[in-house]
Amino acid sequence: MSPLRRLVVLRHAKSAWPEGVPDHERPLGPRGLRDAPAAGRWLSAADCLPDLVLCSTARRTRETWELAAAELGSPPPARHDPRLYAAEDRDLLDAVREVPDIIGTLLLVGHNPGVQDLTLLLTGEALGDTLNRAQTKFPTSAIAVLTWRGPWSVLAPGTALLTDFAVPRGQRP
Repeated sequence: MSPLRRLVVLRHAKSAWPEGVPDHERPLGPRGLRDAPAAGRWLSAADCLPDLVLCSTARRTRETWELAAAELGSPPPARHDPRLYAAEDRDLLDAVREVPDIIGTLLLVGHNPGVQDLTLLLTGEALGDTLNRAQTKFPTSAIAVLTWRGPWSVLAPGTALLTDFAVPRGQRP
């Protein structure tokens, strides 16, 4: 039987909109600075520790991963891929299919609508109300967890099980 694979999809935390700053360079806002570490704590508590991270090159995605990673005991290597910035679901899927088969759990840090569309594209079955929640809204800091058996290179639409959908939030001071 093929090994179980797990794709963890994380939408970046809430960003700021500073005047005159290009979209790619927008930083996290105050809520994002609270929520990104909460995402890392959720990953740890849910035992969704990745073996590899694929992250958009946008500042808000990099900052989200850095703050989330600080909550993990031993963060995995991260690849910052410019193709993931504002990518559509099929482009994200192409990047995921390039992951080496030695990787069991992959974390993808990206942007909406691409991350939501990818989650919905891959989901064939879902546990509980996870699919309804992912369809209704995929807010900042949302995390979807998809599993399936087989190599990354053959991951196809409708073949994954959506096992979890969470929206970790940090505490306000």
